[in-house]
Amino acid sequence: MAQSQRYRSWGRAIHSMQQPLWLHSRHDSLPTDWADGSTTALPYGNGRSYGDSCLNPNGYALPTRQLNHFIDFNPQTGLLSCEAGVLLDAILQLTLPQGWFLSVTPGTRFVTVGGAIANDVHGKNHHKVGSFGHHVTELELLRSDNSRSLCTPTHQAALFRATLGGLGLTGLITRATLQLRPVHNPWLAAETVRFSDLGHFFELAAESDRDYEYTVAWIDCASQGKRLGRGLFMRGNHAPAQSAAPPCYRSRSATFPLTPPLSLVNQLSLTLFNQLYYHKQWSERVAMVQHYEPFFYPLDGILEWNRLYGPKGFYQYQCVIPMQGSYEAVRELLQTISASGMGSFLAVLKVCGEIAPAGLLSFPLAGATLALDFPNRGAALERLFERLDTIVSHYGGRLYPAKDGRMPAALFQQGYPEWQLFSQWLDPHFSSAFWRRVTER
Repeated sequence: MAQSQRYRSWGRAIHSMQQPLWLHSRHDSLPTDWADGSTTALPYGNGRSYGDSCLNPNGYALPTRQLNHFIDFNPQTGLLSCEAGVLLDAILQLTLPQGWFLSVTPGTRFVTVGGAIANDVHGKNHHKVGSFGHHVTELELLRSDNSRSLCTPTHQAALFRATLGGLGLTGLITRATLQLRPVHNPWLAAETVRFSDLGHFFELAAESDRDYEYTVAWIDCASQGKRLGRGLFMRGNHAPAQSAAPPCYRSRSATFPLTPPLSLVNQLSLTLFNQLYYHKQWSERVAMVQHYEPFFYPLDGILEWNRLYGPKGFYQYQCVIPMQGSYEAVRELLQTISASGMGSFLAVLKVCGEIAPAGLLSFPLAGATLALDFPNRGAALERLFERLDTIVSHYGGRLYPAKDGRMPAALFQQGYPEWQLFSQWLDPHFSSAFWRRVTER
């Protein structure tokens, strides 16, 4: 067997030693000598989960990146079948020239299909089309007893629903079929609107959700008083076939070269960045034709940007609050963060739609979701998180497991009341640090 390796989550604050169990083909069986009840395994895709939901300390990892083959694509219907380790970026390279785009995409294109399903990721168009799982038409699940289940919304439907957003705990997804959406070109008719406070954000969201497929806002989380919640609102639609001639675009990316000895994110750099970014455009409203890469994936332009937080890494805190009370909750969250002096370069606010969750543990619900990155400052950060937890709990919200590395069990179980129903579909030999933390204490 292979030697143990160090596996990291994207936040780099959490890592673990795990022994890899390699599958070289989706047709392979799982090794049987590990499933003796003394330890567990967990699929590991491209390591883009921020916390510990992708880690299984002292257990086995099932790396999926080598399962990266396309199986079938129908350019007439937009149905794509592929192995679980295929990156969303590879799908776009294949299908976009043929007029098809991902129905839902998160903020990075460097996640695997299996990871996107296991976390039921959402995107800027949740208010229109729901989450990634709503566009999975079929998947194959390999369990630890080497049984294979073909699951669809109507066949093995309960296992299918448990696996969407099931954090890789129901078995290993080997392949999946996705329904893509048609587009005319790689361009978007986009607009950025500067807003002055939190109330203005909710007005823009209500106005934009009717006419725009994609909406999201960046928040200046260092602002206070009358400026609390000010930011930039981005919205867009896929460009029509006969749109104005788009600008030339050449895909570029740089790599953050090294891990600095200290986090480059501090109060001074944060305040300066937020001031400059809020005022990056002279006009209140700027319209443009924009390529899909900077519109959907601005952070992918700097590979390994997670290094800027230094050797201690960072945590992301992403919550969603039901619509009733969302204004008050987000206001309290931003006030608490601003008063702490521990803000974030990345502070994203979006309104999710009313489409029912695809999976038992799917994160999105109808309401507002706020996401922020924080340098790992140990106990001081944990005290801030505890105050934020209290606000989220009071307003009936929940945290995003794909981004979490420290949520208390009580908050998880309150936010995901179907977690015990989900437990019935756990593979008995699959587990994770996250799952043990939120269920076994």
